[in-house]
Amino acid sequence: MSKKKNKKSNPHSAPQPKSKSTQPAKKSNPLVWGIGAIVVVAILIIAAVVLTQKAPSTTSGAQNSANPTVTTSAETYTPPALEEDVTYTARIDVKDYGTITVELDQSAAPITCANFVELANSGFYNGLTFHRIMDGFMIQGGDPEGNGTGGSEHEIVGEFSSNGWDNPLSHKRGTISMARSNDPNSASSQFFIVHEDSTFLDPDYAAFGTVTEGMDVVDAICKDAQPTDNNGTIPASEQPVITSVTILTDK
Repeated sequence: MSKKKNKKSNPHSAPQPKSKSTQPAKKSNPLVWGIGAIVVVAILIIAAVVLTQKAPSTTSGAQNSANPTVTTSAETYTPPALEEDVTYTARIDVKDYGTITVELDQSAAPITCANFVELANSGFYNGLTFHRIMDGFMIQGGDPEGNGTGGSEHEIVGEFSSNGWDNPLSHKRGTISMARSNDPNSASSQFFIVHEDSTFLDPDYAAFGTVTEGMDVVDAICKDAQPTDNNGTIPASEQPVITSVTILTDK
């Protein structure tokens, strides 16, 4: 599984309205106005036809019976589904700290869990870091760039309520969830583990599991962190290293 940089674009500034003219209005020619109206109508008809032909399809391969109204972009990735009735557990080993054990909940976020398992099994996370740490909030990692701009070669649908998914998991202490950009379907490889209850995230982020052992490791990482700003940025040389993520099952 290759690793890529996911560049962020700057938002466009809103165009400013033109100032109103202070010159007196000139008398209009009825013939000119009539011809102008016909031209405008013709342009609008042509534009409508062109836009209809270019409109992207909203047909999605990511729908499931629990979320029948969900549609995704053709660019989102659907990983191979996990085995049903099998419990998947992730062991996240962090250098000098210990192991964080997470039980994944594919009933709540099947695509997110499958994506995480596929990345972990490919060795994608080995050697990456926790680059963003905010004591009392969360620790974030899984970025090959180590600065919040990177990801894998794929992006997946956002399995959370504001994006049309019924995800019952809540962002309480120990919940693992996916980081993303402003695009709801932009989650890739970056994930975060909630340090203290942050349920305000529930509608907009895809929680997909819960820490069953190792919250003391999360506590220690948060305690040691010395971010350089209010956004939790950790210098590259001080970022805790994820030595490996191992997937286990009860099968």
